[in-house]
Amino acid sequence: MNTTERNLLIGGLIIALIIGVLSPFIASTQPDGLTASAMHLNPNVLVNPGYWHAPFDNYEIKQLGGGYLSGIVALVIGVFIALGFVYVVTEILKRRNKTDN
Repeated sequence: MNTTERNLLIGGLIIALIIGVLSPFIASTQPDGLTASAMHLNPNVLVNPGYWHAPFDNYEIKQLGGGYLSGIVALVIGVFIALGFVYVVTEILKRRNKTDN
């Protein structure tokens, strides 16, 4: 990894972390998007979602309570999970390209 790539990665990570930290303060408390659509079509699906439950339901970590700190920690963990996923995918693609050449 050269210096330009490293600086781009660090800059992107900083921007993602800033967005993750600020999101709980600027996000709407009113249901919108998929939640609002589900409420209009079938409100029962929100009460009992079935077998699968999100790890950070409503972008909160239940053990930390329901405050802003809980949302910030959940979003920062999500940023690192997404970064790890992208890293693994790019490494797989790099190895596949090396074997094709």
